[in-house]
Amino acid sequence: MSRSPVHHRRRSQPSRMSHVSEMWCYHWKWKLQHCLCLFTTYVICMQQAAHGCYDCRIVLTDPSGVFTSPCFPSDYPNSQACKWIIRAPHGFIIQLTFIDFDIEEAPGCIYDSLTLDNGESPMNLCGITAKGLSYNSTGNEMIVSFKSDFSIQKKGFNATYVRIAVSLRNQKVIIPQVPDVDAVSVAETVLVPDLSQFTLCFEATKGSSDDNDDWKVFSYTDPLSTEFFSFGKTTKGHFLSISGTQCILENALPRNAEFFTGTFQQLCVVGDSFSGSIGIYAKSTYHIVYCPSIFGKVIPGNGRLVLGSNSNEVSSLNGDIYNFRLWNFTMNAQTLANLSCDVKGNIVDWENEFWSIPTSALKAENNLSCGSYLIPSSAIEPTSCANLGSLCQATVNATTPTPPTVTTNMPDTNRNDKPNNGGLFYRISITISSSNSNSVSKVHDVVAEWLNRTFQNWNYTVYVVNISIHPNSIKERVREKRSIKSFCVLALLVYNSTNNIDLEEEDIRQKLINNNGTMEEGYKLHTVDVDPVEKCLAEENPPNYFWPDTRPTVTNITLCHGSSVQTASRTCYLGLQNYTSYWGQPDLRNCTENAADIANQLLNLTGEGQQLTSDKVNDVVQKLKKIVNDEEIDESLGSTVVTIFSNILTSSDSVLAASSSEALKTIDALALKIQFTGPSMSISTRNLALGVSTMNSTSFKGGSFSVSPQNNASDFQIDFDKDQTNAFASVVLPPSLLKNLSQDEFEVISRAQFTFFNKNGLFQDAENPANLTSFVVACSIGNITIQDLQDYVKVTIKHTKIQEDPKPTCVFWDMNKNGGNGGWNPAGCQVDAESNENETVCLCNHLTHFGVLMDLQRTVTQIDPQNTKVLTFITYIGCGISAIFSAATLLTYIAFEKLRRDYPSKILMNLSTALLFLNLIFLLDGWIASFDIDGLCIAVAALLHFFLLATFTWMGLEAVHMYIALVKVFNTYIRRYILKFCIIGWGLPALVIAIVLASANTNASHVYGKELYGKDANGQGGDDFCWIKNEVVFYVTCAGYFGIMFLMNIAMFIVVMVQICGRNGKRTNRSLKEEILRNLRSVVSLTFLLGMTWGFAFFAWGPLTLPFLYLFSIFNSLQGLFIFVFHCAMKENVQKQWRRHLCCGRFRLADNSDWSKTATNIIKKSSDNLGKSLSSSSIGSNSTYLTSKSKSTTNMYCKRNSHTDNVF
Repeated sequence: MSRSPVHHRRRSQPSRMSHVSEMWCYHWKWKLQHCLCLFTTYVICMQQAAHGCYDCRIVLTDPSGVFTSPCFPSDYPNSQACKWIIRAPHGFIIQLTFIDFDIEEAPGCIYDSLTLDNGESPMNLCGITAKGLSYNSTGNEMIVSFKSDFSIQKKGFNATYVRIAVSLRNQKVIIPQVPDVDAVSVAETVLVPDLSQFTLCFEATKGSSDDNDDWKVFSYTDPLSTEFFSFGKTTKGHFLSISGTQCILENALPRNAEFFTGTFQQLCVVGDSFSGSIGIYAKSTYHIVYCPSIFGKVIPGNGRLVLGSNSNEVSSLNGDIYNFRLWNFTMNAQTLANLSCDVKGNIVDWENEFWSIPTSALKAENNLSCGSYLIPSSAIEPTSCANLGSLCQATVNATTPTPPTVTTNMPDTNRNDKPNNGGLFYRISITISSSNSNSVSKVHDVVAEWLNRTFQNWNYTVYVVNISIHPNSIKERVREKRSIKSFCVLALLVYNSTNNIDLEEEDIRQKLINNNGTMEEGYKLHTVDVDPVEKCLAEENPPNYFWPDTRPTVTNITLCHGSSVQTASRTCYLGLQNYTSYWGQPDLRNCTENAADIANQLLNLTGEGQQLTSDKVNDVVQKLKKIVNDEEIDESLGSTVVTIFSNILTSSDSVLAASSSEALKTIDALALKIQFTGPSMSISTRNLALGVSTMNSTSFKGGSFSVSPQNNASDFQIDFDKDQTNAFASVVLPPSLLKNLSQDEFEVISRAQFTFFNKNGLFQDAENPANLTSFVVACSIGNITIQDLQDYVKVTIKHTKIQEDPKPTCVFWDMNKNGGNGGWNPAGCQVDAESNENETVCLCNHLTHFGVLMDLQRTVTQIDPQNTKVLTFITYIGCGISAIFSAATLLTYIAFEKLRRDYPSKILMNLSTALLFLNLIFLLDGWIASFDIDGLCIAVAALLHFFLLATFTWMGLEAVHMYIALVKVFNTYIRRYILKFCIIGWGLPALVIAIVLASANTNASHVYGKELYGKDANGQGGDDFCWIKNEVVFYVTCAGYFGIMFLMNIAMFIVVMVQICGRNGKRTNRSLKEEILRNLRSVVSLTFLLGMTWGFAFFAWGPLTLPFLYLFSIFNSLQGLFIFVFHCAMKENVQKQWRRHLCCGRFRLADNSDWSKTATNIIKKSSDNLGKSLSSSSIGSNSTYLTSKSKSTTNMYCKRNSHTDNVF
């Protein structure tokens, strides 16, 4: 759920000149550093989105729809960057079809293109080739991006989309009525193992007009088409057939009435061949039916399972089936009662990969129990008090919902006074011999018949359930009579002690010996051994769970550790291979701790007087999250949870920071899940209030919520659909609130939630701290997203601080910002004129957490859209021109070697290089950001930062050089002058960037990355731009860095101008007008060279903001042009080189230049040169030229002034 509007102090960051303007509005009013931020943003001036015909960056969630390129069917505009995100619930894919498609064609779609991301491999489309084609997503989301460049427009595209159900969770199966025609069967890739135990669950319906009482729901056959497993109904009642034995499920399912009706009914069947029992779980009741004939029978594996009947003799159930799941183990009654949609069948599950289903048998529906439209129940996981860590100080007693009713149904002759204790098992081992040459199968039949006849009509109710024959040669016998063969026979005997009469092993042994002569085929007994099958021995597993000696097939029940209600179970199994017993794994799934007990403990731990640390708060939030997600929340438990959160809110912001995001999500989930009776309910505490109201989507005509103080109470009062004059906060929902919802969303709406926060510690925007001067209120409808409303939601919130001249900003808490930690976002909200110094009225087109952010310095200013657009055009045109002329300056000095011989020219070349790359990267930044590649965006932002600092540094070095050339001209010699300048000019910015990246460790995305710039006063619009995201980094490395360079350049500017004016003033051969013009040209020349125009930022204040923003944009974006004009084009030596090498005819200059004049002549004209052209290659060129080109002359000066020399 998105969060509510709250007021922010925003740092405008560079993305376009328009954003530079926004930055001025927000920052430069109350702090000098904010101004510095603005002039740095010339380079980062953000791209203003080209004005299209409609908003083309939206999320589409309807089941189907249409979207087009901007202005379709007219030509799309230039410079578009559109993105459509199409989403469907899980279990669906998106199918996109282009009805019309015409986009500028180019190799590789390098100009205009449409990028289609289907979740697997993005593809670029252009031209007309996609017209009429369809594309499918691989998941439940598809992203369509469209971009256009600055020229050549086409008609664009017209596309339709539709969601397609692909998961069986969203579909039922119509059971085929004709065998082997469109059969629905388990996929061939699914191998069914041998089943001696199983649990089977499914849901089914039956047509109301079908009176047939002879049908099957499913049938399982072996490769020879012999049926081994099926479920259905005959005139005798419902039955379960296992290996040819049909067990009638008397009393468990109705005989004369229909269990399956027109609505889905769930049925679970549990089979256990070890105990000969069948469990039926239906309508929250568990029945046990004993069927001795299935004892020891195993359903063979590798067969074929089909839904419906597998033969024409028996018809299929005339209805639908859903959520068919099969496990190869048994589940008890409590487990079946808690069985959720997330528990997948380990043999067969209701997923596409498990089934082979023809399309004609599938039908999607919205109301299926495990469909994507419903929130699946959370699986219950065993926990213990130890999991509470430092929060747990006592044993927790756990409780669970009342277990389902358990009844049994078995023949009286097999009934046990303790049905769950099972029978007594005896292992019989006998040796028989005969002179007949019979096969093992023949011997098996003879022995089986003899044993059944022996125990028939005995005083004890016993039956033999398994026999195994093993040939056994006896050596002594072999020597005497070669024809005698002996066999070892193992049999399992079960005794049901109906009258608690003991049956001794010796009684069984004597019974067998006495009937020795009745065995057919001449077989005789040689040895007889009878032993009771051993019990599973007592043991402790896991710790704190003790299991006593237990007879085979008996399930032992014990209390969960620390609970007086919850029970754990463990079964002693009987192995049919050697007739020995063994323990199964303990079933601890019922040992969940009581949520109410845990909540009460947490309530005590967070009560008054308790010192909460950040770790403790995080532990509390995690436990509350588990309670809310896993348990049924009634009003009592919900009230305890809300009170705990209220206690937590008394902690400091630093304590709450780490867990604030999870806390807000848990509070939202609580409001959505809490159960209540009546039309509404409310829970009020000191710092948090929660209200939930039922909602009828078909008759909704608007509504309202309000929270106000209670009389003589510290808690709050929540009112529904009532006007409160002294309310702290209120939300008014318009009648058209539900108008744009899809049919699926419309049907699931049942409630509206309202949350009020008296403390704001959970709303901490780490990257953009704001002055929150109001309460925070949240409102949502069910679990759906409400946005893009036709009529505004009216949110009124009281201020916590009274403002005499308030300038609030309505923002909302966006959980998607700051890497999922949340942050304030003004999109979709605006301040209403009804606001005053006591409260703010926000009008929003979506539902979320709302609040009010206040600029405490009362300096918030907004640039209107017209001026924003003009500033944007000025910025981009200026940056483009600046890049061109910076390149021209650089090429001029590179092409003509004579021009770059002196130091000033080399410094100018480095400054032009920094300016050139700064402008180029800025112009490409917005386009690169549209690719949504985080690593690329971080790299571009870091490069932009580097060249911005390099430009500032070289402007500072220009000032240092002028000072050395004009002030220290005769007493300073610097070795490796340009090398040292280059180390400073390029190394210092690189060092700053390296420190910034190192401080971020591996999380460079916290410092650099993509953000939205250029939003209007209502928070709308804007474009992505790669730049600095961290405020501290921005103010220190950009604003602070330039501030130092700016102050130094001002000082150098004054000193240099004093020197120039002093020298020029001594000339008597010039008129006053000439001197003024020369000095004025010097001032202008130095102003652009030293970046003095960046100082316009200091004057963008109050009513002068807009004029100085225009001056700032014009002069700084054109800095490269002005440097070219004053320090290249107007320089005499450059003009001579151009005329000598680039001109022809009468404009061409002869090759008799004065470059070979002596140093003496140069020195003589030094003063004239300084007055004529203050370019970087003329200011102080005489002295520096001498130091670099005329060693003899410089040596003369050095010797003359040796006592003052400084060597670097």
